[in-house]
Amino acid sequence: MFDQSTLIPTEMLKEFKEKIHLIAREKIAPQASLVDEEEFFNREVESLLWDQGLLTLTFPEEYGGIGRDQTVALCLAVEEIAKYCAASALLLIIQAVGSFPIIYGGSEALKKKYLPQMSQGRKLVAYLVTEPWAGSDVAGIRTTARRVGDAYILNGAKCFSTNGGVAGIYSVLAKTSEERGKSSFFLVERETPGLQIGRTERKLGQRGSNTTEVFLDEVRVPAEHLLGKEGEGFLIAMKDFDMSRPAIGAQALGIAEGAVEMLLQSIEERNHLGKSFPDYQIIQAVLAEATTLIEASRGLIYRAAILHDEGRSHTKLASMAKCFASDAAMKITTEVIDVLQILEGLGSPRQFEVERMFRDAKLTQIFEGTNQIQRLVIARQTVKERIGRSIKE
Repeated sequence: MFDQSTLIPTEMLKEFKEKIHLIAREKIAPQASLVDEEEFFNREVESLLWDQGLLTLTFPEEYGGIGRDQTVALCLAVEEIAKYCAASALLLIIQAVGSFPIIYGGSEALKKKYLPQMSQGRKLVAYLVTEPWAGSDVAGIRTTARRVGDAYILNGAKCFSTNGGVAGIYSVLAKTSEERGKSSFFLVERETPGLQIGRTERKLGQRGSNTTEVFLDEVRVPAEHLLGKEGEGFLIAMKDFDMSRPAIGAQALGIAEGAVEMLLQSIEERNHLGKSFPDYQIIQAVLAEATTLIEASRGLIYRAAILHDEGRSHTKLASMAKCFASDAAMKITTEVIDVLQILEGLGSPRQFEVERMFRDAKLTQIFEGTNQIQRLVIARQTVKERIGRSIKE
């Protein structure tokens, strides 16, 4: 476990982090720019992540999970990979997010059938929640699931579905009541008649991540594929966010660290060429603020991750970690691009690397709840805590 007073990992987690860092630097980084430029899903990286057991970190131990410190380990792996390729890091996050409703709400029989297909059969999972008319407003989805005998019939359209075109299993959120917010999750197999993959989205950043539309037209699933109790879908989605938001924060943290590494390399190169560290206050200020924001982000992220692993309430902290770290990554990448222009001139290779990181950082402010939504969550949780204390007092 982490020592909560210092946030220093145990030796096992230190070794885990160092191992992932080496793999990311040697195996993933060399392909990152090409993947971004050509916008393709990198099957080689997917295979590498399976080989290293990184796509089952949050699974139960008997199905390939690590057993303890799952959220901390997920954040560590995401952070190290995102330093070089945010799209590859996202693959870990969406596998954890998409499998959460199955692990949390699936029956033992369902888990015994499908978790081995995912862990041993190497099936990716997609998380089908967002719709053209329901993004941040999860309770506003229109996809329906109606009970017919021993099955449910699903109809609707999902968009911005990460892994939508490459997954073998889908966790699908659908309305099971006319009452707002009364929804349920269902496990749907890729081959189920009526499930169709739509267009592949072109994105500003994280272009190596497969993102598509998915259409559900009279999709029939067995009643036992209901995940949790009927009507619990919104609750499961919110619990999923408590795990995924620190991980998105870790992705943003990795992006920011990657950008600062580019800046430090440039400064170091100047030193090797006999040029001293430039006495430009703007460069010193950017570097100082960036490293401070990085350390502040790390504290929020791993504190939230520790609380999640301990089963303690941390909804507010999870939103703080995601919001703060992604805003920090956006600021850092923007300013590092400007500083590299001063140090190296317009159009240097490092500028192009950080430009990719800049575009990747923007997405961390948007998915798993926009940062505007995070601020609402933080404010509401703060008031809720104060009112709760007042009542007890």
